Amino acid sequence: VAAASLHERLRRLDEQYDRTPSISLLGPAGQVHGQVTLLRRSARDSRVRKALLEVEAESAIFMSQLVWDVSQRRDHAAPAVYLDEAIGVARQIHDTTAEAYATLRKSFVALYGEKDPAKGVTLATHAAEVAHQSSPSLKGLALLHVAEGHAMMEDRAACEAALAAAEAQFDRLIPDDVNAEYYTVNEYNRLAGSCYLFLNQPRRAEAILRTAAAALDAKKKSQAIVFGNLTLALIRQDKLDEAGTAMHRTIDAVELTRGGGGLNVAFTAGRELRQWRQEPWVQDIQDRLLALIAAI
Repeated sequence: VAAASLHERLRRLDEQYDRTPSISLLGPAGQVHGQVTLLRRSARDSRVRKALLEVEAESAIFMSQLVWDVSQRRDHAAPAVYLDEAIGVARQIHDTTAEAYATLRKSFVALYGEKDPAKGVTLATHAAEVAHQSSPSLKGLALLHVAEGHAMMEDRAACEAALAAAEAQFDRLIPDDVNAEYYTVNEYNRLAGSCYLFLNQPRRAEAILRTAAAALDAKKKSQAIVFGNLTLALIRQDKLDEAGTAMHRTIDAVELTRGGGGLNVAFTAGRELRQWRQEPWVQDIQDRLLALIAAI
């Protein structure tokens, strides 16, 4: 009963993730994680212990997301501690789905935090291998990040091979895959657009990112990243009026959620706009970015 109650509390917190600043979720999530860890240490019944370990793996992964977000993706050590905990717990109960997802989250830290695409590709590839039997959708998601890592290294052939492998996973989805809702065409487009931006093909990236941005209205943290990448694609084609509009949409989404990924992309786009800093519309954007900094 206690394990089920903690799992439900964690589920409700996770439902708020895409529309709520992570700092407001960190305290309640930390309480759940502390309670489940304490109960697991004192549990004697093997079935109860297994149930608590399942919740502990999920809560450790969630905590890694929150602490990384709250640090604006600058603290890479704390998320790694939680993710290693999740991997260790998942292996105890032979939960390959949880192990694969925690490994995939480690690849996110390598790709977007440490800026180490080779390490990110290695971790995402391992996540795909672990997920192969248990979760075709999670394997597809991992392959998308393999593709993005190759794109960061400007290896177009390897990137497009990974994108094709990820797309093929849509034909292998199964009804009882609990991660199926997270591996969607919208998620594929979000990552594919990012890949082509890294491959210096902003025109191709723009078309894909426009589709993804329109479909992600309910997931503001993801939408902020997409709008930020769309802004970059437009800047690099000298479509400045459209870039300004997309940039304001990026900031709107970041203001709601304070997501570290969206914030980082927004500031990257802001730096690329500096060459037009004398323009009033660019000054308005810079003022909004300064206001974001002041609010952090």
